[in-house]
Amino acid sequence: MRKTLLTLAVLASTALANALNLYSPDSTFVMEFKILDGGIPAYNLNYKGKPVILDSKLGLLLKADQGTMSYDDLSRKNDVVDKSSLYNGFEVKSVATASQDTVWNPVWGEESEIRDHYNEMAVTLHQKQNDRDMVIRFRLFNDGLGFRYEFPLQYNLNYFVIKEELSEFAMTGDHWAYWIPGDYDTQEYDYTKSRLSEIRGLLEAAVTGNLSQTIFSPTGVQTSLLLKTDDGIYMNLHEAALIDYSCMHLELDDKNMVFRSWLTPDAMGDKGYMQSPCKSPWRTIIVSDDARDILASRITLNLNEPCKIEDTSWIKPVKYVGVWWEMITGKCEWSYTYDLPSVKIGETDYTKVKPHGKHGATTENVKKYIDFAAEHGFDEVLVEGWNVGWEDWFGHSKDFVFDFVTPYPDFDLPYLRDYAKEKGVKIMMHHETSASVRNYERHLEQALQFMNDNNYDAAKLGYVGNIIPRGEKHYSQWMVNHYQYVLEQAAKHKVMINAHEAVRPTGICRTWPNLIGNEAARGTEYYAFGSIKTGHTTILPFTRLIGGPMDFTPGLFQMDIAKVNPNRPVKVNSTICNQLSLYMTLYSPLQMAADVPESYEPYMDAFQFIKDVHLDWDKSVYLEAEPFEYVTVARKVKNGEDWFVGSTNGEKKRTSKIKLDFLTPGAKYEATIYKDGKKADCYDNPTDYVIEKKKVTSKTTLKIDEARGGGYAITIRKL
Repeated sequence: MRKTLLTLAVLASTALANALNLYSPDSTFVMEFKILDGGIPAYNLNYKGKPVILDSKLGLLLKADQGTMSYDDLSRKNDVVDKSSLYNGFEVKSVATASQDTVWNPVWGEESEIRDHYNEMAVTLHQKQNDRDMVIRFRLFNDGLGFRYEFPLQYNLNYFVIKEELSEFAMTGDHWAYWIPGDYDTQEYDYTKSRLSEIRGLLEAAVTGNLSQTIFSPTGVQTSLLLKTDDGIYMNLHEAALIDYSCMHLELDDKNMVFRSWLTPDAMGDKGYMQSPCKSPWRTIIVSDDARDILASRITLNLNEPCKIEDTSWIKPVKYVGVWWEMITGKCEWSYTYDLPSVKIGETDYTKVKPHGKHGATTENVKKYIDFAAEHGFDEVLVEGWNVGWEDWFGHSKDFVFDFVTPYPDFDLPYLRDYAKEKGVKIMMHHETSASVRNYERHLEQALQFMNDNNYDAAKLGYVGNIIPRGEKHYSQWMVNHYQYVLEQAAKHKVMINAHEAVRPTGICRTWPNLIGNEAARGTEYYAFGSIKTGHTTILPFTRLIGGPMDFTPGLFQMDIAKVNPNRPVKVNSTICNQLSLYMTLYSPLQMAADVPESYEPYMDAFQFIKDVHLDWDKSVYLEAEPFEYVTVARKVKNGEDWFVGSTNGEKKRTSKIKLDFLTPGAKYEATIYKDGKKADCYDNPTDYVIEKKKVTSKTTLKIDEARGGGYAITIRKL
């Protein structure tokens, strides 16, 4: 079904002295727009008759030659309209309304059809003192709100610099928050659950403990932010369509319980360089009294533009293994030699350099992974540390380290390329930029063409370190534009991208579906460091994954890291069945079996689930969900009749009870259930599991016990 309804109404400002209301299509939500004293635009949001966002001010503060006001000035002197203010002195010039109800088909995803159903109101505001217009566009869906700023082409607002965006999200109380610190360069933190009023003290303690030195504010947190009220209403605050703009964080006024947007600055301290006509990203508020609805919301995707790649036939979900975990655990090294050659990287004759013997990306080792991938039906083999430069890449802030085309002497690229092709497997490229962004841009065209010439169709990118040009941050506008540039150039070469250490995703994978993965959160590598909380994987779907899929790299079966590297006495706090469940609950079209091949050999019956699980779906049904506790989801195979189910559990043992009423009525199925054993425990007995088969129908109810840090996975095949 495809239906579109568009209605426009333009009203004179004299008729708009009172508040304007916008209703969601099902009337569950009502948003009120108003002009406060001093000409300050504001909105509030009600859900099922209850306020969830109180009156919240909107606007921006500009950097202007004659503009001297600060936010405090604006707050105290609403009647004074400085040239730097896009915050006060406004009156409503006109209002346009629209409604849309359409269905679109993602290239890959959690479902094959997504409904885009909303009512819209675009309010054009006029600032008489400066003769400037600004549009605030609201879209209200049945699951929440999106709004953005638009700046029409005009004489008095052509080129301008953003000093700060002043969007507010006023809370109705001291809610529970699931948060990570506001940091301009990384999201790789464990999540904290606390009251809003506790954030300041916890952040100050974190800074004192040297857990972070780049926190921008004692009350600053990152999006995607999950909140829960005492009466059981869940809210998610994030942004969508982050294009040519600085990434948004949130600063909490903990006296008034009001979040205010805080943009990432560049090296000059500026927050954004704009030229009209232009627009901001969408600011999103997803709301429900059922936690499952937060996970099922598609607001972030719907607020992005349709796919811009005409031919998407080359974009495919990827299941892969890789030369990676042995380096993360310290068993092997990325570098060919520890000894830095006496001449510059790029001029070194590596055939005369004696290797130290711990290099992971050797021809022999990669060949082993290719054989493993071919035997078990994996698509690709990631190889990190294949190219010269790793001896002197980290922390030295050098403008040139890697050229992305020159292999080490012990990595026979032509042989491995051809060998992989014979086996029906591809090698996945790895581009570690070492955060030397200009260097990567200089080499990008050559690197992409090199991939085309050597049968690579996917690249994992890395941005470890301080950004060069110096002073830029990973989440500033300049870097956001870099990530977008790389993505679009890769599309021209039909290359899929998986970016690590990059800005958190905001649904851009709808527009550019060759973005098949991102990191932007604490992933599997932190298991090797002993620094992932037991409930971490149950909060990620409510936070990080709201913006797009994550390359979490699950699939660890050897939970004693010392058995991979005797010098690393660390235990992984996860059961084998918990690891299996992550292929379902942490959705991605890019999934890795992260462990080394020999770790799977004693558990090949459990490994079968990783071999069988699909990556692309017709339909997804969230069955159970509570942040930091558990997530259970069922997904139907795209263009098939089979279903897969996964349940990820947190710190407490529990019994999961699910109805299989999502199955076709009257049809018969066989379920293969991979579940924690009776003595399973993520700390004490992580490898205890049971596999059982049973006949099921849509009338079946399953009760499955989940261990601490455990879970289960189910394959349901139609008979």
